[in-house]
Amino acid sequence: MEYYLDSHAHTIASGHAYNTIFEMAEAAAQKGLKLLALTEHAVAMPGTCHEFYFSNLRMLPRRIKGIEVLFGAEVNIMDYEGNVDMDEGLLAQMDVVVASLHTPCIRPGTREENTKALLGAMKNPYVNIIGHPDDGRYPVDFEALVQTAKERHVLLELNNTSLHPKGSRKDPKPNDREMLRLCSQYQVPIIVNSDAHSAFDVGEHGYAEALLKEMRFPGELIVNRSVEEYKKYINRKESGTF
Repeated sequence: MEYYLDSHAHTIASGHAYNTIFEMAEAAAQKGLKLLALTEHAVAMPGTCHEFYFSNLRMLPRRIKGIEVLFGAEVNIMDYEGNVDMDEGLLAQMDVVVASLHTPCIRPGTREENTKALLGAMKNPYVNIIGHPDDGRYPVDFEALVQTAKERHVLLELNNTSLHPKGSRKDPKPNDREMLRLCSQYQVPIIVNSDAHSAFDVGEHGYAEALLKEMRFPGELIVNRSVEEYKKYINRKESGTF
């Protein structure tokens, strides 16, 4: 299957990534992508950019090196209610929002607490994607997660970096298998993302693609197959779908 977009990547602005906006866009263009979303870590992540960075994203062009480039945020879920580290006014300015659990921002809780945190984040009308829900340090109820994603029109992410042999997340593969099994059962779309922190990894989906083939996951449930399909899940504030 052709993967036409990557909707979770970071530049040097995130503090622990290695390339510029231009370099990331150039890498995406060279790999034949039609769209790249740059989603810097939001303000609670140590070393990342100030909120002024996000408020000024409106000044950047949305076409670089011949491809469409979106600018958004990977917000941090800060508590078990699902509150995130970006206020509504700033969230409304983002092209796309990924919400994730990160150990510098929230301690791993019980299965019930972690699930409540993710479900709470999905209730936020500006959250489009749940990032790397496969981290075993944060055990979750995948059935509740998948059903809520369907109800709230939020994409669940299959994160290629999670599956990398040198990745830091715990037991991603069995967790991803469970998520994919339920998404297939309930006909819930997913998004495959690189979570690239360097230009070398932009558009790299090899580990995720191998798992999808193993699971015989339906191609029609992978939104990377179509930019138009992907856009049904972002900018919902403009379309009124939330």
